[in-house]
Amino acid sequence: MENKIYTMKFSRIYPLLIQKAEKKNRTKQEVDRIIFWLTGYDEDGLAQQIQKNVDYRTFFDNAPCINPNYKMIKGTICGIRVENIEDPVIRLARCLDKLIDELAKGKAMEKILRE
Repeated sequence: MENKIYTMKFSRIYPLLIQKAEKKNRTKQEVDRIIFWLTGYDEDGLAQQIQKNVDYRTFFDNAPCINPNYKMIKGTICGIRVENIEDPVIRLARCLDKLIDELAKGKAMEKILRE
């Protein structure tokens, strides 16, 4: 059976990511920067994916260039170690969650983006 993460609409997740960041005085621009870093989308590409109402699988499958440094993202999200997730789509979704968590916790952007 396919994981429900695959079929979740990115257009529904995106505002939740922004909301999580803004509750901790971070910005939509910072959320977008994280998404751009992870996926290679630019502003227009991200807007198109949201407008097309794609699911998470399609969002990551269509990503112009997954940042190879995503493999440096470690730690737990929802009680699961992200570095141990084998399914690439689920791992990327959890990595995005982890990066937004780090943003909401006040980490500097350079650390979040593993620079």
